[in-house]
Amino acid sequence: MRAELRAELLKQRSTRTTTSLLAAMLGLVLLAVLLHGLALPADKLTSRSDQLTVLVGWGEVLGALFAGLLGAMSITGEIRHGTIRPTVLVTPRRGRVIAAKAVVGMLTGIVFGVVATGVAAGAGSIALAARGLDIQLDGGDYALLLAGGAAAAALWAVIGLALGAVVRNQVPVVVGILAWLLFVEERLVQSIPDFGRLAPGALGRAISGQDPGTLLAPALGVLLLALYAAAAAVVGWLATTRRDVV
Repeated sequence: MRAELRAELLKQRSTRTTTSLLAAMLGLVLLAVLLHGLALPADKLTSRSDQLTVLVGWGEVLGALFAGLLGAMSITGEIRHGTIRPTVLVTPRRGRVIAAKAVVGMLTGIVFGVVATGVAAGAGSIALAARGLDIQLDGGDYALLLAGGAAAAALWAVIGLALGAVVRNQVPVVVGILAWLLFVEERLVQSIPDFGRLAPGALGRAISGQDPGTLLAPALGVLLLALYAAAAAVVGWLATTRRDVV
């Protein structure tokens, strides 16, 4: 298993996919936070809940999104370019390949989550200070945002990996993750909150303390999202071990 882990770590470090996604994530986090922080009416940013959910919460949302994309592309990219063949020739036990990708994906997801939420927290604080608005968030809020963002991104990396293992085609997986997290879940939470708050994206937001009046408590959110990730990993493992790789 150590060899598989080293191989996956090398792939993450040496391919442009990781750095490109990280750069795109940082750009979008800054854009989203600064646009909301500087353009929204002041009365939309005065409460603690508004500042956490509407402003700095974008760090968790985009961190989880890009970690999910990275997880999916870690396997669909190999399938697309045919590099999965030498991978499974060297490691015939395909379950180990998926396990190594899941572990490395979680580690990379933690980095994505921490970076995204850290940048969002910094940019959000600067935007509020520039407008002369009092920052209602305290150290505990920022700590929960960072920890929750890291946990959500790590678990979404596994979910993305599993989706990629099942679907295998990179384009529909990427489009599906984007559409689900950015559009579908938002509508579900707004229209059917009792159901929408149980969706995996909403659970990621709950872990970081966002929208406490609608979403679940952080502890329950991380438990349910971990169950989603575990179930997805099993499905991805079965899809990889019971089908031809190409």
